[in-house]
Amino acid sequence: MKKYRYRLILYACILCGLISLLTFSCFNSWKQIYNNRKLRAELETKYEKLVDNEDVLEGEVVKLQDPEYVAKYARERFLYSQDGEIIIKLPEDE
Repeated sequence: MKKYRYRLILYACILCGLISLLTFSCFNSWKQIYNNRKLRAELETKYEKLVDNEDVLEGEVVKLQDPEYVAKYARERFLYSQDGEIIIKLPEDE
C-alpha cells in the first residue's frame, strides 16, 4: 500500500509538471500570436501610407515631364526668374 501511495504521488507530480509545461507553452504561443497580429496591423497601416505616398510621387513624376511645370516649379521653389522679372519674397504666415 505504501508503494502504491508513493507511485500515485509521483504520477501526480509528473502530471502537474506536464500540465504546467503545456500551459506555459500555450501562454507563450498566444502571446507571440498577439504580438504578431499587433505588428501586422501596424505594418499594414504603414504600407497603406507608403502606397498613398507612391501615388503622389508618381503624379509628381508625370508633372515633372512637362517643361512648363518644371519652369514654374523652379521659379516658385528656388526663386528663379525669367528675364525682366523681379522676385519679391513675402513672409509666410505661421
